[in-house]
Amino acid sequence: MVVTHTPKQDAAGPTTDSGPAPGGWAAQQVAEELKQAETSKPAAEEKEKAAHSEKDNEANALKTKIHRRLIEEMDMRSIQELEPKQLRTQIKAAVNQLLTEENALLTQTERERLVDEIIDETMGLGPLETLLRNEDITEIMINGAKTVYIERKGKLTLSDCKFKDDLHLMQIIDRIVSRVGRRVDESTPLCDARLQDGSRVNVIIPPLALDGPTVTIRKFAKDPYGIQDLINFGSLNPMSAELLKACVFAHLNIIISGGTGSGKTTLLNVTSSFIPNGERIVTVEDSAELQLQQDHVVRLETRPANIEGKGEITMRDLVKNC
Repeated sequence: MVVTHTPKQDAAGPTTDSGPAPGGWAAQQVAEELKQAETSKPAAEEKEKAAHSEKDNEANALKTKIHRRLIEEMDMRSIQELEPKQLRTQIKAAVNQLLTEENALLTQTERERLVDEIIDETMGLGPLETLLRNEDITEIMINGAKTVYIERKGKLTLSDCKFKDDLHLMQIIDRIVSRVGRRVDESTPLCDARLQDGSRVNVIIPPLALDGPTVTIRKFAKDPYGIQDLINFGSLNPMSAELLKACVFAHLNIIISGGTGSGKTTLLNVTSSFIPNGERIVTVEDSAELQLQQDHVVRLETRPANIEGKGEITMRDLVKNC
């Protein structure tokens, strides 16, 4: 049934109607629908967020379980003798077998991602491996287990990288520092270290770091800058470059100093390129980070004291030995 409404008219013309103006009901209905949509949107977002969080928790629980079984069932001593490529292949096969035994309901994409994450956890530095493989990222800043910032093209952004908890983060930190003969604990909560590719690492843990372990990783470019790069950037002019070259050829003492991130290491690497190949070069560093291109290079690194306070080798000791 269709009901129409036509206002009565008198001789003077149309009368006024006390009901809504034409289109008023439609406008009111649209307004109500918009209001209802705005009210339901946060609830829907919260529901979706909770679903994602639950799925992430399930994935993390499965990853932890598979990783634990992998460690228990594999002969870790024998696999350490394998080449990295062979080791990766063997671990991948073992993880896939364990996932099959667990009847894990995963898509192919989810399965591949989980396998890669477990391999990174077993062979590398866990969640950091994805960031370390990204050549666009120049710096990684970890402020506790759940907050990881990255620097890309000079801009800081919050990444999706997270650790399970502070204990997980500390396990990765111990893995980093132990590879270069360092240690970090409550008695020595500060530590400078390096990765295998030369990237610099600084670690601060509680009680000094109040919000959880803090790690800063400054990555090195695979292709170091040359003198022409610094000239193109405007960091040096051609005359300054020639002066540095002359100082190196004359065997003069050169001091390069500056604040954090000012380019000291970059300038020193560039300056070292002027050293003739016929020279023997000895580098002495607290934490090895120089990238010299010559063939005849001896790299020395200081060593901190052990847990008993013995065995420290200082910079002075190494310089005297040279």
